[in-house]
Amino acid sequence: MPGNAIGKYRWTIVTLLFFATTINYLDRQVIGLLKDTLGREFNWSEEDYSHIVIAFTTAYAVGLFLFGKFIDIIGTKLGYVLSIIVWSLSAMAHSIVRSTLGFGIARSALGLGESGNFPAAIKGVAEWFPKKERALATGIFNSGSNVAAMIGPPAVAWLLIRFGWRSAFIWTGAIGFIWLIFWYRYYDTPARARAKGLSEAEFDYIHSDEGEEALTEKPTPISWGKVLGVKQTWAFVLGKFLTDPVWWFYLFWIPSYFNTTFGMNLSKSWIDVSILYTVSSFGSIMGGHLSGWFIKRGMPVYKARKTAMFLFALCVLPIMFIRFTDNVWVAVGLLSLAAAAHQAWSANIFTTASDMFPKHAVGSVVGIGGMAGSVGGILFPFFIGRLLDHFKLLGHLSAGYNIIFVICGFAYLVAWVVMHFLCRQMTRVTNLN
Repeated sequence: MPGNAIGKYRWTIVTLLFFATTINYLDRQVIGLLKDTLGREFNWSEEDYSHIVIAFTTAYAVGLFLFGKFIDIIGTKLGYVLSIIVWSLSAMAHSIVRSTLGFGIARSALGLGESGNFPAAIKGVAEWFPKKERALATGIFNSGSNVAAMIGPPAVAWLLIRFGWRSAFIWTGAIGFIWLIFWYRYYDTPARARAKGLSEAEFDYIHSDEGEEALTEKPTPISWGKVLGVKQTWAFVLGKFLTDPVWWFYLFWIPSYFNTTFGMNLSKSWIDVSILYTVSSFGSIMGGHLSGWFIKRGMPVYKARKTAMFLFALCVLPIMFIRFTDNVWVAVGLLSLAAAAHQAWSANIFTTASDMFPKHAVGSVVGIGGMAGSVGGILFPFFIGRLLDHFKLLGHLSAGYNIIFVICGFAYLVAWVVMHFLCRQMTRVTNLN
């Protein structure tokens, strides 16, 4: 890792964030992997399932808005503790559900708890990394979502076959409590972590960016009104709104897409899904590395982020050609490229929040942007459910998926154009108090 000569404690922090994100996505994806099994048991239509997804994303959106500022107030350490306790208990609660309504309630509680992950993680990166390393650090922890998608399908398939679907919710939910032990032991702000092994040289390196403040014990509260009144917030918000729903689609519908398009159940399709997310994990890390590489070679921070994001937006476009293949491996290849590009995009768009805003405001901004992404994640599943049910009645379900993939292909270019014209140079905001 860069800068290891002056200390490595910050990489311990990003490792903790990586495992938290892995657990976060492992818990949320279980229902997508079990969609067809649960659909048969509870007689779900595509629209029924979309309503359950919407219950999760609605609670997630509300939670992001509230958790973002809450974490700015109480701090990253305690905010993460509360978040993971709520989401782990909620994940395990799925195992006792007996109705579709029960799943909606359990998913809502899970969404509320899981909403704390990204505001806390991005804030943690802003606290522990200089700008030139933030996209890489974000890419590393964000790759946990892909690792979860790699290990999730075989693990859930095994639990389903051996012990039934309820066991999948119990065991994946319980993992969060193990993570809490390590989080409480190792995490703190850099100012307090000197007693835990952080060197003075690494502390100085973390705060080496010109104009960057060290986080104080009691940061000055910020005004939501002022945050929403600057164009930098809206660039981040609209970028998330236009692209986050694509990832929700991959997470909740791709296992079912393989099943319905290629006649594969979970015991057969898990390897395809795992390969897809294995590839996308490299996209997350390399995407974070690319903008940092540009910065180290003298490119301005804003230009490095935008150049990288434009390249990743182009990499999503080939997903539109999935309609022309009946070969499952070609489909896996196209989906893998699109998913990898999304994760690379995500590593950089998250980092723009810490580029443009002071550390004590990052949680709030990420929460607002995450809420916008979740609102898109509410609207898109509603559209998907109606569209797929319509084409299912016509006997052409694949046509519905083809329309969705065209939308996914163009989403990132549209988002890039919007962000570019709203905030050309991503100038730093300083007047939020």
